[in-house]
Amino acid sequence: MASKLNTESIRGWLDGRKGWKRRSNQIIKNFRFTSFRDTIVFVNRVATLADTHDHHPNIDIRYDNVTITLSTHDAGGITEKDLALAEQIDFSTSSN
Repeated sequence: MASKLNTESIRGWLDGRKGWKRRSNQIIKNFRFTSFRDTIVFVNRVATLADTHDHHPNIDIRYDNVTITLSTHDAGGITEKDLALAEQIDFSTSSN
């Protein structure tokens, strides 16, 4: 099982990442696209990454806006698994 990260580690990671924010025991980022189709293409990329990492985010889709929320439920907070997937999600889009 992954271990929950301490506040300093999470803060340091967030300082180097555009758009990601911490909310309680989760990291969250909003992505905006020019069309619904682009939104769904992005969500499908995230789904592929999530399956590859065997770590699945909460995804909220609102037409051209997607909110990704990551947390490791088994650990009760944010772990390296969340940060690694967040980095891959950022890499998968030019909208970061």
